[in-house]
Amino acid sequence: MNFERSRRPLAILLLAVVVAALGTAAVASIGARGDGSLVLLLALREHVVLLGWIALVALTGAIWLGLWKSPLLVPVITTTVAVGVFALLLGGFVSMLFGVSLKEVETASAPGRDDRRLVVLLGNNLDSIWCVRLRQGNPPMERQWDVGCFNDDDLDNGLRETVWTAPDRIRMTTRGGKVHEVSIAPDGRPDRFVRVG
Repeated sequence: MNFERSRRPLAILLLAVVVAALGTAAVASIGARGDGSLVLLLALREHVVLLGWIALVALTGAIWLGLWKSPLLVPVITTTVAVGVFALLLGGFVSMLFGVSLKEVETASAPGRDDRRLVVLLGNNLDSIWCVRLRQGNPPMERQWDVGCFNDDDLDNGLRETVWTAPDRIRMTTRGGKVHEVSIAPDGRPDRFVRVG
C-alpha cells in the first residue's frame, strides 16, 4: 500500500472517529438528564471521558496524517495534545471528585411483568447512600426513573428493604422502620421521589 495515497482516506476515517466519539458524548450528556432517560444513554454518559480520550487520539492521528512533512506538524500536534490532555485530566478529576460511584446490589422484577424492575444501588462516600431506581422497557428503549434515595448518616435512615407490593407499587422500609410507598404510572413514572437523610 502506498503511504502517500492512503494518507488522506485514513485521515478522513480518523476525523469520522472524532466526530462519532464527540457526537456520542454530546448525545449521552444531553439526552441522559432527568427522570425517564434511556438507560443506554445513562451508561454512555458514564464513559464520556473515555470517549474524549478516543477522540483526542484519533484527532492527533488525523493531524499527523494531514500535516505530514509540514512545518506546522509539531506545533499543531503539541498544542492539540497539551490542551486535550489537560481538559481530559481535569474532567476526569472533577468527575472523580464530585461523582458518587454506585454499585448495583439488588434487582427485582415487578410481579407479572418482565419489562419493569426495581434496582437498588449502593454508593459509598462518607456515608452509605442507597438509591432505588425503576427501569421499564427492554433494551435499547429501556428507561429509568429515580424512586428514592436514603443516606444513612443516621443509621435509622438507611434502607433495610425494598419490595414490590403490586405490579405498580413499591414499598421501601428504612432501618428505623419508616415505610415509604410509591405508586408507578403505566409509563413507568413514579408518583413521587422519596429522600431520607
